[in-house]
Amino acid sequence: MPVKIRLQRHGAKKRPFYFIVVADARAPRDGKFIQKIGTYNPLTVPASINIDTQKALRWLQKGAQPTDTVRRILSFKGVLYLKHLLRGVKLGLFDEPTAYTKFEQWQADHEEKVSARRESQKRAVRAAQPVIRKVEEAPAAPAASEGEAEAPEAEA
Repeated sequence: MPVKIRLQRHGAKKRPFYFIVVADARAPRDGKFIQKIGTYNPLTVPASINIDTQKALRWLQKGAQPTDTVRRILSFKGVLYLKHLLRGVKLGLFDEPTAYTKFEQWQADHEEKVSARRESQKRAVRAAQPVIRKVEEAPAAPAASEGEAEAPEAEA
């Protein structure tokens, strides 16, 4: 039985929300699944991903194949890197504590990069807001000058 790790769509029309599930490859997209291992919400900025890394790692080691989107999610969360490190342990390249130390170091660096990206996104949003305010204030100034121009005409 070929097993896939894939997204199962939920949510309203044009408001997607996904469960990350392990399912038989022959089952329909939103149909029967073996186990739910996480969630993915693409509508938040940045997209929110909650995944049980141990379950995902266990299924990957058993041979489950992730779809392209789920592969990107697992890579982003570091599950594929951890699988890579544990394969090195099996081959005798280094021991398991070293593998977990490398993974924790990668995770700390990755979290730092993600937080820096979030901060730059927030700064970009804040920088765009004054531009919007200036555009809203600009029509108010000419309207006041037109009112002043009408006043002398009314006196005449």
